[in-house]
Amino acid sequence: MTGECMRSGLCLLTATLTAGFVLLGLPASTFAQEPVSGSAVVRAFQLPEAPQAQIALAEAAPLVAPTSDGPEQATPSQATPAQTTPAQAGSAAGGSSSQSSAQQPSGKKSRHGSAEAQSVATGPRPGSISGTVTDLNDDIILGATVVLEGPVAADRRTVVVNDKGNFIFEGLKPGTPYHVTISGGGFITWNSPALILKPGQYMFLTGCQLRISGGVTLVIVHASPEQIAVEQVKVEEQQRVFGFIPNFYVVYDHNAVPLTTKLKFKLALRVSVDPVTFAGAAFMAGIDQAARNPNYVEGAKGYGQRIGAVYTGGFTDIMVGGAILPSLLHQDPRYFYQGTGTKMSRTLHALSNSFVCKGDNGRRQPNYSSIGGDLASAAISNAYYPASNRGVGRTFESFSIDTGERLVSSLVQEFVLRKFTSKAKNKD
Repeated sequence: MTGECMRSGLCLLTATLTAGFVLLGLPASTFAQEPVSGSAVVRAFQLPEAPQAQIALAEAAPLVAPTSDGPEQATPSQATPAQTTPAQAGSAAGGSSSQSSAQQPSGKKSRHGSAEAQSVATGPRPGSISGTVTDLNDDIILGATVVLEGPVAADRRTVVVNDKGNFIFEGLKPGTPYHVTISGGGFITWNSPALILKPGQYMFLTGCQLRISGGVTLVIVHASPEQIAVEQVKVEEQQRVFGFIPNFYVVYDHNAVPLTTKLKFKLALRVSVDPVTFAGAAFMAGIDQAARNPNYVEGAKGYGQRIGAVYTGGFTDIMVGGAILPSLLHQDPRYFYQGTGTKMSRTLHALSNSFVCKGDNGRRQPNYSSIGGDLASAAISNAYYPASNRGVGRTFESFSIDTGERLVSSLVQEFVLRKFTSKAKNKD
């Protein structure tokens, strides 16, 4: 039993070795053909085909070429991968690797070229110019017109400033010289130098200040002669010798307008009720009291009567000669200061004032107002003077005294009092 088993084992070993040598001696093509029988054998000889499929897939990858007009398309070599031998597959794999490496920079260059083309198409970023329009006092000029001009007519733009005086031009081409012109009603046109923007630059113009056209502003004030006369009288009512003695009836303005009737009475009353006028009457009454003129009684009663006589004489004289007659005769009761010329011409001007006056029409005419006022005052004094001091002779005596006082007063006005009169020292 044991010997038979050993013989059987030797025979099986010999058969196995013989079959192995036979198989080793067969050509490689034998394994590619489909076996006639034996499923176990078929499984054994189909294993070497797996590397061929892997080689065919490696060879097919480089053969797929991209196209510019459509999706990737397979080359004819992809249709027959099984016909490629292992040697050819290795060679093709090496060539595919180098070809893929060579094609990769080309793809990057293509994408870079596309970005450059897009940059050229869009161009550099545009800029803008803005500013604020004011005058030399930094006040906003509403309604100002701002014009932007470039090298070509298509660059011209025009805007009007907003309620804050601001303007802006956007979407401007860099590297292009622009000029801005600003104009406004009554102002000199403002022009900027050449303005060249950089890509994306926001330029704010400073110094957009407009000057008034002509450089001088002329203001014309219209007023009626009555309004001007009122203002002149207000000035005259502030004129005082040594700062306290009224000097209202002197005109230092050579272009003075005539007084209205209302102003003539107002000025006369203003002098009559001035406290200094009452003090002057009391002072003159003291002199008359010492001279016993007129013939009132002595003592306080006589002094009081003399004060009344002096003040009444002055009041009637100024009201008749300074208001009533000038209003009726259209004459100006004031003394018009000359101030220039020779002393002789100024002296004659002062002395003539008692007899020649200026009419409301601007012409010189006989001074009926002053003469009539002196006569009326002297005549009315007969009503309150003592009987011994009345009569025609006394009337003309008083008239002569008043006229002499007026002559002296005019000379003093022309040569002396202006230097001591407030509100008149700085007048021409």
